[in-house]
Amino acid sequence: MLEYEQKYWGKGILYIAGVDEAGRGPLAGPVVASAVIFQSGVLIEGVNDSKKLTEKKREFLFHHIHEQAMAVGIGIVSHEVIDRINILQASFLAMNKALELLKIRPQQLLVDGNFFRHEQYPVENIIKGDALSHSIAAASIIAKVTRDSLMKEMHEQYPEYGFAKHKGYGTKEHIAAIRKHGYSPIHRRSFHVDQLEEQ
Repeated sequence: MLEYEQKYWGKGILYIAGVDEAGRGPLAGPVVASAVIFQSGVLIEGVNDSKKLTEKKREFLFHHIHEQAMAVGIGIVSHEVIDRINILQASFLAMNKALELLKIRPQQLLVDGNFFRHEQYPVENIIKGDALSHSIAAASIIAKVTRDSLMKEMHEQYPEYGFAKHKGYGTKEHIAAIRKHGYSPIHRRSFHVDQLEEQ
């Protein structure tokens, strides 16, 4: 999990930010991104792609990452902005917000996926990077736990949709709730249930 980081550490590049997002696929709620910088050589046992971890494990690691990271930034982009600029651009915006909130300026970015660019920092895009890079995996955990927490808060306001359970993803129960109650104020209007079911 440190192969990519070690490549840069070996060149004297010490401030490497792993970047990832959570929430590109849901029908409701924000997209959340995180950027995480660790000191050279740090490896937290158990850190992996957030989707491969249980909720309890993610929350446990969430606190350990905050304790051991040199810097953590979190960017949140609302469903309104997602509808206005599209989910891919909203994901990039969330990543940029996360980077802006780092207390240390990174020298290199490791980013999950293959499209991200940055005007100020060099970027290495890594497909499935959340399973290959410790820094990206840590960012995926921070983003996922943060977003899940926000969706649990939304559940308190709109319990009829079951956000605490599915976190806004298009499960059968969620789609049935939309058909029964209509869209809530936090649903992404650019996602249409009819189109989703046809795919």
